[in-house]
Amino acid sequence: MDRVVTLFGGGGFLGRYVAQALYKTGARVRIAQRDPRKAFFLKPLGALGQTQFVGVDIRNEEEVAHAVKGSFAVVNLVGILKGNFWQVHVDGAETIARAAAAAGASSLVHVSAIGADPESPSAYGRSKGEGEEAVRAAFPNATIMRPSVVFGREDNFVNRFAGLTRLLPALPVIRGAAKFQPVYAVDAGRAIAAAALDPETHGGKTYELGGPEVMTMRELNAFICSTTGHNRQLIDIPDRAAGPLARFTGWLPGAPITWDQWLMLQKDNVVSDKARGLRDFGIAPTPLKAVSEGWLTSYRRGGRFAAKSPY
Repeated sequence: MDRVVTLFGGGGFLGRYVAQALYKTGARVRIAQRDPRKAFFLKPLGALGQTQFVGVDIRNEEEVAHAVKGSFAVVNLVGILKGNFWQVHVDGAETIARAAAAAGASSLVHVSAIGADPESPSAYGRSKGEGEEAVRAAFPNATIMRPSVVFGREDNFVNRFAGLTRLLPALPVIRGAAKFQPVYAVDAGRAIAAAALDPETHGGKTYELGGPEVMTMRELNAFICSTTGHNRQLIDIPDRAAGPLARFTGWLPGAPITWDQWLMLQKDNVVSDKARGLRDFGIAPTPLKAVSEGWLTSYRRGGRFAAKSPY
């Protein structure tokens, strides 16, 4: 196709899968992020000359404008879980949307999150909701993508719990009844790439990306214990203890949960009824169980060549 698609945050966890999906179409991929060197691993995954790199701070309008110049499509994958949410999720998103419009880009895909709502009790959810509004105002035909928890070989969610199974004799579970609909990074990447390349079909629409199954926090931890071969006892932490823990210690480095994350867990992270999703792209959602053993086995005692341990 030889179209240029600029990926802000393209070297991140989800961005690498968007890039690989774009490579298969023949599109040229421009990776835009603060330190492009961290994305150099992508270069051999594409054809000769198919990948470009540019250093950019999304808070700098001139750098953003330079990054999107000549782009057919722009994808904003930048997001944070701690820090100044509004600076990144609202101001940065608006800067990218304005630059994409000024550059004459045919499409803009903005990656948000399920739970994005300007009225959300959590700062993360509010900033994501306000970011969507800012993007729509600057680029009305933008495609909004709202994934649930994204899992994959390099994720920091499933792998985090898997790491704990090796370290702890028992696993504390906070908000065990909270529900998620984990979506495979490969599936999400394919959908985002398709939306970027086909604005006539997907422009102006909002999609919620979730996998084929809904899991509670407790079910997820039980599955991870089973797959890694560590038969750990799951200890449910009651809300009356977990809430104060998050409020008074969540600001500490390495805290198990922040206050904002606690607020986010008060609402299920699942696809809404009648929402557009992966199947609108012709993508059959991949179950967590179908692929996760490929990397979770590394957490077993003895690695992937070892049998599952009952301990």
